[in-house]
Amino acid sequence: MKSNLKFFKNNKSLAVDDFFQIVLYDKKDGYYNSKFPFGKNGDFITAPNISNLFSEMIAVWIVSTWEIFNKPKNINIVELGPGDGSLTKVLLQIFKKFPKFDSCKSLYLYEKSALMKKIQKKKLKNKKTKWISNFRNIKKGPIIFFGNEFFDAIPIKQFKREDKLLLEKYFTLKKDYNIKEDFRKASREDEKFINSFSSTRNLKFIEFPKFGLKELKKIIKIISLNQGCLLLIDYGYLEPKNKNTLQSVIKHKKNNLLNNLGKADVTSHVNFTLLKEFFLKNKLKVKKIVTQKEFLEKMGILDRAEIISKKMKFSDKTNLYLRLRRLLSSKLMGNLFKVILAYNFKNDDYFGFN
Repeated sequence: MKSNLKFFKNNKSLAVDDFFQIVLYDKKDGYYNSKFPFGKNGDFITAPNISNLFSEMIAVWIVSTWEIFNKPKNINIVELGPGDGSLTKVLLQIFKKFPKFDSCKSLYLYEKSALMKKIQKKKLKNKKTKWISNFRNIKKGPIIFFGNEFFDAIPIKQFKREDKLLLEKYFTLKKDYNIKEDFRKASREDEKFINSFSSTRNLKFIEFPKFGLKELKKIIKIISLNQGCLLLIDYGYLEPKNKNTLQSVIKHKKNNLLNNLGKADVTSHVNFTLLKEFFLKNKLKVKKIVTQKEFLEKMGILDRAEIISKKMKFSDKTNLYLRLRRLLSSKLMGNLFKVILAYNFKNDDYFGFN
């Protein structure tokens, strides 16, 4: 397939994370820069597209965290990977109901894709919202970072242990333009880094988010210098199972990982135990990891649904609770999605985690 050639422009062999970084984020051919992936007509649906109630709970959590931070006069809010802007749109609506908070907040959207940025700007039309592609332009002061399905979209490295050797997985473009997997001895730097975590040290097959941890390091630096926190919601696991979790989706159906490159989404499951270890190593405090179901129910999503459903006709009420079921059911998103909070503040009492 000659179409594969464009993803191997400068190198005929690429580590898994380098390869998918190009497939997803190349400025011309990358998935997130060449097509609209969200919603019924796209490839997948995220929680904010399922129900506005999800976004309302995030908004309430952000305002409550500002209160926990003793209501600073200026608070920075940074959404990581804002998708199609659906979550942000609801946040801005809810923030208006808390005028004191609204006047204190500076909202930043951290987005690297030019196409996504264009879509978000069209949807939001908010002059006070600032788009950033790095963290240097954020004002100093207390800060709340949050991301829904941000971390799963950052490509991962893959390794296997064989006869005491750590081998890294690569994708190689062959003469017939097909792509073949092969393994090479891992770098000493990567081996040392992986072995420094108890959650990856003894695995036979390892998925390691080197790109993602670099991103988190930048965020941690800002949180450490200021009072602040990071809330991440994503699908993933607490107990690594020596499994390959890379997956591809196109038009809401599973896709062979190496087919439809640049036209299908590629993600992986998040190792939340590794994230917790990483935050603790970097001197942040971490709340007990909870499921999305636990978090949203503690935030009062069922009470909110009951209040708004009273004024609804039967068909709308049914639709509301079907969407809620998708967010909360342990067989659907409720348990698969986890929520982690890392923070630098003396108060340990955060909504959704107690």
